[in-house]
Amino acid sequence: MPLKIKIPLFPLGVVLLPEMLLPLHIFEERYKKMIGECLDRDEEFGVVYYNGSEMQSRGCTARVIRVLKRYPDGRLDIVTKGERRFTVEDLNEDGPCLEALVEFFDDEEETPTRKMALLATEGVELMMQLEGIGDREISFEVGKEIGLKEASYLIASSEGFTPGEKQEFLEMTSTYDRLDKGVRSLRKILERTRLNQEIRKIIGGNGDASELVHRLK
Repeated sequence: MPLKIKIPLFPLGVVLLPEMLLPLHIFEERYKKMIGECLDRDEEFGVVYYNGSEMQSRGCTARVIRVLKRYPDGRLDIVTKGERRFTVEDLNEDGPCLEALVEFFDDEEETPTRKMALLATEGVELMMQLEGIGDREISFEVGKEIGLKEASYLIASSEGFTPGEKQEFLEMTSTYDRLDKGVRSLRKILERTRLNQEIRKIIGGNGDASELVHRLK
């Protein structure tokens, strides 16, 4: 039987994926209390994407791995890390913080293949190129060996994806599908980013735009 537990929920305007690092500034009284209890008990809390009008029913638990700063008024700067994906089964809105009975889910069992390994390698390389172009930072822990599933989460965390796209990756239960979709999407994003950069250079100078026009057809 799938594991179900009750956890506090933290609706945020970001999608948290397993293994992803998420820094947070905690300033509301209800969340100061919630995070304080999670720290005292070394427990997880659930992060669900909230776009301002609608909250998703699937999210990822987070655990505080570092307290960066404690302020005199109780505010906190913390770093959290995504752990387990869940589906909200029952929501309790009576307390100061949302609580939910959640059921955890994971990827289906898949036999690792060479194609998956190639996709993972290409995806991470594409993501690093994109992050470099945009002068963005990769929000994952470094210095650790990661498997194919972890690589698929890493690729899905790219800043090139919208929250809606990241939510789709979060809900997928196939490592191969996540890798495949992530790589195909990053190829398009990277090509579009490079074309935009070249167009800006041409607009600012006297370059030849004929090749770009051909590539855009």
